[in-house]
Amino acid sequence: MLFYTYRTASGLFIFYRDILGLPIRAEHGTYVEFDTGSTILALNTRESARDITALDIPDTSASNTFEIGFVTENVEAVIKRMREQGVSIIGEPKVKPWGQTVAYIADPDGHYIEICSPME
Repeated sequence: MLFYTYRTASGLFIFYRDILGLPIRAEHGTYVEFDTGSTILALNTRESARDITALDIPDTSASNTFEIGFVTENVEAVIKRMREQGVSIIGEPKVKPWGQTVAYIADPDGHYIEICSPME
């Protein structure tokens, strides 16, 4: 499972459910789990996560020290669809030296998301 905390849930559930098309696996108040096909992506507000875990979770902006990635057969088509939905495209599709096509988007909270083709 990959767990993200957010400043607010406003728009994020819509982004992952409606724009990325991830089915909801579970939902409890501000906590929601999405089925990605390979793992579970769990989201919760920072305030709720602090209450539940008693951890010192800062209210700062998104950490861009890691990213999540989604594999698709047609990166260009996904990026075109994301652009039409108003998603922030932070890296256009490029073929990497190892043959994989990779592009980057950001969710409404600024987390990096890689859209990539399968490894050759």
